[in-house]
Amino acid sequence: MPAPEDFRWPDGSRLALSIVVNVEEGAEHNIRDGDKGPEPVDELGAVPKKPMRMHGSESNYLYGIKAGAPRILRILDRYGVEATWTAAALALERAPDLAAAIRARGDEVAAHGYRWTHQFWMDEAREREFITKAADSIERTIGARPSGWLSRYLHTDNTRRLIAEAGFSYHMDDYSDDFPFWDRVETSDGQAKLMVILPYAMDSNDMKFWLAPSLTAKDWLDYAVATFDELHAESQEVGARMMSLGLHLRIIGRPGRIGAFRKFLDHVTAQDGVWIACRRKIAQAFAEAVPIGD
Repeated sequence: MPAPEDFRWPDGSRLALSIVVNVEEGAEHNIRDGDKGPEPVDELGAVPKKPMRMHGSESNYLYGIKAGAPRILRILDRYGVEATWTAAALALERAPDLAAAIRARGDEVAAHGYRWTHQFWMDEAREREFITKAADSIERTIGARPSGWLSRYLHTDNTRRLIAEAGFSYHMDDYSDDFPFWDRVETSDGQAKLMVILPYAMDSNDMKFWLAPSLTAKDWLDYAVATFDELHAESQEVGARMMSLGLHLRIIGRPGRIGAFRKFLDHVTAQDGVWIACRRKIAQAFAEAVPIGD
């Protein structure tokens, strides 16, 4: 559904920008945690077909915690902007200093599973446990229960219903628009619950540094700025919009890439009519301004 013609974000802006920092490092597949094999998503491009430790890949993930996260935090602090940290809960359990830094900033943490693993194979009971375990863990490490949910790529027919029953207020596993919308979810007791769908975006995600054909830092920056500029123009001419910029500690946090994030913020913070906010605030603003069914 398009945004209502008179829609404005809370500060009067027509464009909301959501910076999403994914925290997955330490929660990825690893035989030390009982997985059948090592994590297959790997910048090194060396994934064995037998169960064994991938020490090089593990160190690459650890880099995100040790070096990538501090760089991202410094830039967020420099520009005074907030972010949503979509965290695999175990990653924050294993990185208490990062959890403390996020708490100190007052940023939102959304749930990205308990482990950084797929849920599409889980039956309903297993998936419900997975969702509850993630929410409970994040509440312990951050001090607030998560409002939003993002799966690792794939999810089940039950996911949206289960997160609604667990008290989540918005869902990110959607790529169908540049503006939030409502969904009615039928719960197990036959009641209808309302949930905000806050679309995410993969085309502007820094995973494009890893996927073939991979982008250079300049290419990614050009694409991110072009995305912002088009949505900014549309928001003024057509109607309100939302942009998502997805980042990863171990990807954008590398020295040759982090400058692209800084230059992106240089560009967007120089523009008028942009509200940079966490996803919880964006979902709340939409829910308060747009009646269900609009």
